[in-house]
Amino acid sequence: MAPTRFIALDALRGFILALMILVNTPGSWSAVYSPLLHAKWHGFTFADLVFPGFLFVVGAAMFFALKNQQWDTASVQKVLRRTLLMFVLGLGLNFLWTPDLSQMRLMGVLQRIALCYGMAALLVLALKPFFTGAQQQYGIPLLSALLLGFYWCVLQLGSEPYSLSGNIAGVIDRAVLGEHRLYQGFGMPFDPEGLLSTLGAVVNVLLGYWVAFELSQRQPKAGMWWLLAVGAVMLVLSQLAASFWPVNKALWTGSYVLQSTGLLLWLLALMVWLVDVRCYRTISEPLRVYGSNPLFIYILSWCWTVLLSKVLVWQVVGAGSEAGTGSIGSTEMSAYQWLYQLLQSGFADKPASLLFALLHVGFFWLISYVLYRRQIFIKI
Repeated sequence: MAPTRFIALDALRGFILALMILVNTPGSWSAVYSPLLHAKWHGFTFADLVFPGFLFVVGAAMFFALKNQQWDTASVQKVLRRTLLMFVLGLGLNFLWTPDLSQMRLMGVLQRIALCYGMAALLVLALKPFFTGAQQQYGIPLLSALLLGFYWCVLQLGSEPYSLSGNIAGVIDRAVLGEHRLYQGFGMPFDPEGLLSTLGAVVNVLLGYWVAFELSQRQPKAGMWWLLAVGAVMLVLSQLAASFWPVNKALWTGSYVLQSTGLLLWLLALMVWLVDVRCYRTISEPLRVYGSNPLFIYILSWCWTVLLSKVLVWQVVGAGSEAGTGSIGSTEMSAYQWLYQLLQSGFADKPASLLFALLHVGFFWLISYVLYRRQIFIKI
């Protein structure tokens, strides 16, 4: 029997991409509704569902890509080439944002996707001979549990395992990558896409692979109930784990993996009911269109943001900064700021910022639609 391909998985990919653009492209970071901001350290917000969601759909797509492949030279080389390509493209995006090689950040979203995909794909190919039949049903969850257990043990080596300054993940990144090449947004050098925390993120990809396998063995209605049940188990486990391992996106803790995956399974169950059980295809088709070139659209959205905020910049003449001097000075204005200020003329700050992001979601959907209609699928 051929594996069942759930349309909801394709719709989920488009939905997650739309959320990623929505979260990443506010009109102003000082005017954002709190659910669209990541938790500052411990905790979980709506925005914290987006990145694990992207990794999850990478894993789901990986199931279909690898289902007929085995561990051999050609398959391993293909995985390594794709991993390297994504990582190099991620470095290119960082260079566009900070075109100074001496200060350029080395890690990032695309680099994390690359490393997680590469590690998960190689693990799946290597363990395929051992995961057959019922073993495949339990093998991936067992492997995921072992990875998270190992990661928890390594974190205990830190002086304060879950604090910003004392965790071992930051110590490793500062030693290996250098403080000046890490993300600086936490008030000290710390990279939320760092090396050690990638271990936790790999599990999101593996669980996406496992869920796609499990759904392929079920009809839509049975798959929906399975998703609801497994999602509930993961959410309960996340609450139990949080008692000794705080939910933390920046450290990508095991409780964060379980909570994000549990919520994603419930979201996917809803989409399965709407799309594959009730066959409301008017809901799924725009999302499938959006998810048809996910990595390319993500890269394009980054380049567009750089264009608006770093390239299209001009001087605006205005009053001098010293009151009463009568002097005339100038300030820089970017196209990004100008567009946001245009929306501010008709809306309050936060609604204008949200509308700015929603317009970008729509803009990149139109690009996805043009590519989809012309059957252009850019593989990265």
